Amino acid sequence: MDIRELPPWMEALVEEDLEFIRNFIVSSGSLKELAEIYGVSYPTVRLRLDRLIQKIELYQKLQEDPYVLLIKKLALEEKIDLPTAKILIKAYRKKEEIE
Repeated sequence: MDIRELPPWMEALVEEDLEFIRNFIVSSGSLKELAEIYGVSYPTVRLRLDRLIQKIELYQKLQEDPYVLLIKKLALEEKIDLPTAKILIKAYRKKEEIE
């Protein structure tokens, strides 16, 4: 990979996510230090990191069905709730098996 080319998962991140990653690296991965930087609790930083990890994993699965990716993306962006996303994906996959 050319250093001037960003991987697809990185292109999908917003500036705020990239800044969080930068701060994570600069703080040597210390979530306690990140909590101080952002003025939030440790669990809040942990949740944000978990969501960022999920977002990156999602974009690494580019081979997956575009509809399923869309549903997962909407859930990660909290545009739909997780239980609804699971129901939609399950129903879609069941429909695909029938056809």
